[in-house]
Amino acid sequence: MYKGKRIGVVVTAYDEESFVGTVIETVPDFVDRIYAIDDASPDGSWREIRRVAARINEDAEPEPALALADGGDSRRVVPIRHEENRGYGAAVKTGYKHAADDEMDVVAVMNGDGQMDPAILDRIIDPVVEGEADYAKGNRLLHPEDREGMSTFRFFGNALLTGLSKFASGYWTIGDPQNGYTAISRETIERLDLEAITDRYGFLNHLLTHLNVNECRVADVSMSAVYGEENSSIRYVPFVRFVSLLLLRSFIWRLKTRYVVEKFHPAVVLYGAGATGLLGGSAGLGNSIVRTLRGKDGYTGAIGSFVAVLVGLIALGFAIYLDFDENESLETTRYEYSGARTEVETPDQSIE
Repeated sequence: MYKGKRIGVVVTAYDEESFVGTVIETVPDFVDRIYAIDDASPDGSWREIRRVAARINEDAEPEPALALADGGDSRRVVPIRHEENRGYGAAVKTGYKHAADDEMDVVAVMNGDGQMDPAILDRIIDPVVEGEADYAKGNRLLHPEDREGMSTFRFFGNALLTGLSKFASGYWTIGDPQNGYTAISRETIERLDLEAITDRYGFLNHLLTHLNVNECRVADVSMSAVYGEENSSIRYVPFVRFVSLLLLRSFIWRLKTRYVVEKFHPAVVLYGAGATGLLGGSAGLGNSIVRTLRGKDGYTGAIGSFVAVLVGLIALGFAIYLDFDENESLETTRYEYSGARTEVETPDQSIE
């Protein structure tokens, strides 16, 4: 237990034979149960998970209260294997469901590729354990020194999806949405409609939108990027394309659910006006340029189109401001600086 809370950790694995065993072995002792999910890996990941689990479970001393609560299962490591590959999101959801059934109070996720430092697990789960947030996640983008291990290509793709995720999720100060080092409360797992969240790699981005619709508090925790010899199974161009379309649908769904169905909010009107002005004005400008090149009068149309774009930008700016203001109370950021990780305070929010 940790600060009076039962802690579960979901370790996801797909083709991580070389790393997943070490990840499981280095999970901190305060964790009550580890759910090692193999998503039908074609390599030896499942064999490695079972080997490490058997050794740890044999050596572990069962906690009587925990075993009693979940029907007598005293294993510290619970190996689970999907019969067919279902995707990263499906692996996380499988772990969530088992942990909730076992009455874990807080459930963290550590990928089986060794990129998540077990030494900072307490920092990731603290906002949820202490009741400050319903969901917490790492952020590698807050400080330059924390993203030193991130390639320029990774940083650019991450920054692009961060911007899109802010629109889709409504969490305007939350960054690095692809960061899978997370923690969530059991109550939040039970509130969410997990089946409505994608099973694929866009799971983390999609989850944030569902958290916002359920008005859950989210904490961002500063952490450093860690990359080793692991090979990512993500194909970045299809991934960015898929997630971008997913976020567009999520954005529309969030606005409809929170700002139309549940209650009317002027931000939805301003978003609509902004999109109409930008799209219509841009199309008009393009048409005016073509007319000018053909020797026809395009000046008048260009002026009108420019005004439409300007009005669209103003409307979009006001929409973002209102959206930010509506969701500000749902966001918390914990800054922990590299090196000495000095704790500081600001007038507006607690910063660690």
